[in-house]
Amino acid sequence: MKMQGESTGKTGVAIIGCGYVFDHYMTTAWAHPEIDVRGVYDIDLARSAKVSDYYGFSVYPDLQAILDDPAVTLVLNLTSIEAHFELTRALLEAGKNVYSEKPLTTDLEEARTLFRIAEERGLVLSSAPCNFLSDSVQTMWKAVRDGAIGKPLLIYAEFDDNPIYLMKPETWRSRTGAPWPYIHEYEMGCTFEHVGYHLVWMLAMFGPVRSVTAFSKVVVPHKTDQPMHPADTPDFSVATLDFVSGVTARVTCSIAAPADHRMRVIGDEGELSTDTYRHYQSPVFLERFSQLSLNARKARSLRLQPLFGRGFGVGGRVLPFVRHWKSFATMRANAAGKTSFFKKLVAGAKRREVGAQDKMLGVAETARALRMGEPCPIPPDFILHVTELTLAIQGAGTMGSAVALTTSFVPFEPMASTRADPRNYRDSYSPGFLAKRMDGFIERLHQH
Repeated sequence: MKMQGESTGKTGVAIIGCGYVFDHYMTTAWAHPEIDVRGVYDIDLARSAKVSDYYGFSVYPDLQAILDDPAVTLVLNLTSIEAHFELTRALLEAGKNVYSEKPLTTDLEEARTLFRIAEERGLVLSSAPCNFLSDSVQTMWKAVRDGAIGKPLLIYAEFDDNPIYLMKPETWRSRTGAPWPYIHEYEMGCTFEHVGYHLVWMLAMFGPVRSVTAFSKVVVPHKTDQPMHPADTPDFSVATLDFVSGVTARVTCSIAAPADHRMRVIGDEGELSTDTYRHYQSPVFLERFSQLSLNARKARSLRLQPLFGRGFGVGGRVLPFVRHWKSFATMRANAAGKTSFFKKLVAGAKRREVGAQDKMLGVAETARALRMGEPCPIPPDFILHVTELTLAIQGAGTMGSAVALTTSFVPFEPMASTRADPRNYRDSYSPGFLAKRMDGFIERLHQH
């Protein structure tokens, strides 16, 4: 059965860049048969040959072959960050629509240049990350729109991604053997690499940011014995965002603290939370504040035993997901490439426990918009705003900075399937037995 937003037909796609992230995109490529991968290309011809053998894709001999291929409507740019600008510009000037891995560029004016070229030629330029299209974020978004937490006040977003320098990153390999580019990751910095994952869902839900106050620093100077250029890229940042809509957010990035990817939206009547952006099916919890749940947090036993705390309303209840036409992509184990039954079982378990992203979803939504003549689901002004914020947070330095944003965007709505979902999360939430019985009693305890 087709869900709202689905379309027929295929879009010819060429992929440039066959490094580590390529295999992440391929994890759910099987779920997008409307994307016709015409071929792949990498300046390292051995990498092209490797992924061609594994996935069965054709190989383009050079970039010009892609530019000359009339069957290619959209190019997926998975090259290194510093190559994004020149390559994307060449593709746009040759008349190709582009979806780029994040971040789009390392310079705001370069990003503006690319969008100007795309507009002049009537082309679509889009960019990752697309995790705001996930079931988890769409569910949170609908709950906010339904008034489930009252008036939104605060957002707390964590992106501590483990002290990876202790985890032997030099040994990490993708499914087809591509090494994780850990030196490059250190040189670009965890903020530049990661903060976009949190920015996109916050901005999508609450609109543009008026100003940002930030701080960034190198807290682990000796992450590797290998030379780095530059060697002083921040590996920690914290930023406070002042949204035009009145919401205030705090987002933290590091590769020094143990993994913590929590996403929390606090309103004047409750809280929404989920534990990671990385799993598109990460459970979303809604807590409607009560005398019981707010006071229960004072109890040490409930803080130490979260499951016990849930009985008192602390942390709330799991919301049923809203679904879209590609939700199933993160609900099944990987089916792409040449692999054994045992490896597929391991991959399924890993996706369930560690994360199940659908990085191809942004490509699929962009391709669908092209086929149907609709606006790009990730608007240009939105991407420019994400880019400016990312650069401001990364570049804040140890003296800190307060920056008024020069970019903005027109707020947009969640996916059509989310808007069409008949449930109302506020109306469907009812306080538990204890909350009903004890609210009045707890209130009397505070009377003096």
